[in-house]
Amino acid sequence: MTKNRLEAFSDGVLAIAITIMVLEMKAPHGGSLDALRALAPVFLSYVLSFIYVGIYWNNHHHMLHAVHHVNGPVLWANLHLLFWLSLFPFATAWMGENHFEAVPSAAYGVVLLMAAVAYVILQRTLIALEGRDGALAKAVGRDRKGRWSMGLYAVGVGLAFVHPLAAQLVYVAVALVWLVPDRRIEQVLQA
Repeated sequence: MTKNRLEAFSDGVLAIAITIMVLEMKAPHGGSLDALRALAPVFLSYVLSFIYVGIYWNNHHHMLHAVHHVNGPVLWANLHLLFWLSLFPFATAWMGENHFEAVPSAAYGVVLLMAAVAYVILQRTLIALEGRDGALAKAVGRDRKGRWSMGLYAVGVGLAFVHPLAAQLVYVAVALVWLVPDRRIEQVLQA
């Protein structure tokens, strides 16, 4: 099967997720800076989640650019990823509305962790389809960056119950690591 429908559907789901997240932000009641300040946790949660959705969209695009076709298992693996990404609006709103309290911060971390696991499953499913000599397999190699990220998400989930701000810093740190698109794929495709 060609990958066009998978890419288009994925792009649509991610666009809807961003739209839902921004619609969750309500305008403050009042025209003062204090009214805006009260919405800071909601806004900061939105910014972090927007960055994460952008990271997934960008890396998903690069990953699919490295393969030639898809099959049924790839479609299901992609839906699994989209399921977890579709939970970003809920987790973002819950965490922001509750000012980064422990349980919502941990739940946010669980969603991040499961999205990362789903991404790895999709990546491995594509590699199984394309083969170990394919561009994607050569590009990701042992994927230390991906494994470290999952480990850090798990640490963030645990930290959320002890020190929610520390968990947020872990989530931000992982986002910063992934902010630049994964150059490994571009390098292999240009070779």
